Amino acid sequence: MKKSMQKQEIILASASARRRDLLQLMGLEFTCIPSQADEHITAAAPDEYVKLLAQRKARDIAATHNNACVIGSDTIVVLNDEIIGKPIDETDAKRILRKLSGNTHTVYTGVCIIANGREIVDVDSTDVTFRELTDMEIERYIASGDLFDKAGAYGIQGEFCVHITHMKGNFFTVIGLPVHKVYEMLIELNVIDNS
Repeated sequence: MKKSMQKQEIILASASARRRDLLQLMGLEFTCIPSQADEHITAAAPDEYVKLLAQRKARDIAATHNNACVIGSDTIVVLNDEIIGKPIDETDAKRILRKLSGNTHTVYTGVCIIANGREIVDVDSTDVTFRELTDMEIERYIASGDLFDKAGAYGIQGEFCVHITHMKGNFFTVIGLPVHKVYEMLIELNVIDNS
């Protein structure tokens, strides 16, 4: 995407290095202002859960940057109806990885974009299957430190990729931003020009 296609300032309401990398991959120029919105939600279906959190994050930043385009996003892992977020410590990471080992889970990423007086919220999901992990593999991965800021305690784009046997859906959704949806939303909100 050429710089001239972008019509206004874009703010990513996140500190996520992965989301930042994906927006850069799209060729966008943007700034990062992490949201301080309340991320506590008591009960919601997974797709609604991530849409609500993405919306809260985007609205938090848009409230003080109303001339910019603001992108909020949130990602969760779901196994057997249990929402799995980021691990709180090594013990929690081991528990999560053992639970996901040999199973198929679903990754949901919600996106909210606010621009030009409008708001669009969408969600994408991808099924991911792990091979059976040994205790040694789990220990080794935890020691790498690559997992603590990631939903489900793993990063598909890093060394953990060797444990992914199957994926049904969009790779970028698992990383944390469904770039195809973001692109379409930015066009619809007249933030970028695709003509």
